[in-house]
Amino acid sequence: MALKCGIVGLPNVGKSTLFNCLSNSKAQSANFPFCTIEPNVGVITVPDDRLNKLVEICNPRSIVPATVEIVDIAGLVKGASKGEGLGNKFLANIRETDAIIHVLRCFDDDNITHVDGSVNPVRDKEIIDYELLIKDLETVESRIAKTYKQAQTGGDKTAKMQYEVLAKIKEALEAGKPARSVVLETPDEEKFARDLFLLTSKPVLYVCNVDDASAATGNAYVDAVKEAVKDEDAGVLVVAAQTEAEIAELDSYEDRKEFLESIGLEESGVSRLIRAAYALLDLQTFFTAGADEVRAWTFLRGSKAPKCAGIIHTDFEKGFIRAEVIKYQDYVDLGSEAAVRAAGKMGVEGKEYVVLDGDIMHFLFNV
Repeated sequence: MALKCGIVGLPNVGKSTLFNCLSNSKAQSANFPFCTIEPNVGVITVPDDRLNKLVEICNPRSIVPATVEIVDIAGLVKGASKGEGLGNKFLANIRETDAIIHVLRCFDDDNITHVDGSVNPVRDKEIIDYELLIKDLETVESRIAKTYKQAQTGGDKTAKMQYEVLAKIKEALEAGKPARSVVLETPDEEKFARDLFLLTSKPVLYVCNVDDASAATGNAYVDAVKEAVKDEDAGVLVVAAQTEAEIAELDSYEDRKEFLESIGLEESGVSRLIRAAYALLDLQTFFTAGADEVRAWTFLRGSKAPKCAGIIHTDFEKGFIRAEVIKYQDYVDLGSEAAVRAAGKMGVEGKEYVVLDGDIMHFLFNV
């Protein structure tokens, strides 16, 4: 499963600069609104030292890391839900993503104009939150109108369930709360809510774009954002996008490491952002490893072995027999699959095995 994140924010907050750092694509970055008219899409690899170590051991013919798809969406403005600033098109692009990376300007620079005249990340956040809420409210009210009569007849239990879910979400939205705040009680309710593809149901990672001097410590703007979102189920990450752009230009690992150390960071904001996005969506990684290929696979935390097998191929899930499992550290310590087998440290697991982050898997199946 590939993770798809949409980068949103007001114009001139650093979205395209951050996108360029993430994907090495050349999204136009200029000091005026709507320089990104079509959504730029980049596929980036997930940094994982465990994959690198497995490659060293196996020396495979092919290496396939996990990937994240990033969509850079043009700057939203007040009134986007009503079509202002090409807003409807941009909101439609957000709807297709798994998570939202909301970039907030947390730096002062007289040379970069702000669409609302002053730097205030909490206000900027509230503007976009409002536009997403209004768009979702339109969607929910439209669905309520369609299901109300069916639900009132009493005989259609599915319609009744759908109406009740819609009513709960509508109440939350009208109170200024996102759809993801609504507590749903059954798998059917959760599935129906997911299928609505509401904008405010998506997990959000707030990225505070700061100046170079604040990259390691943050600043007063960041503190204000953290206070504003403390009751949300959302992540907050501090990144200096312009600094990240300079890091991306450096060719060698040593140069990048030295640059990061000079500003008080252990790793780049790009790496931290991808990990934060994974954590936000409760995603983990298992591996397949051998002489032909070493590959990282993304799965939802808590998934059982057959479900993870199905990520590789649907036949693996349908005809699942068992899974051979090697713990990552055992593989590294012993140096090969053969050595792990000889040491009796390969587990043989059935359909109820819950796959753990870092497991090295071999699935046996019969279709």
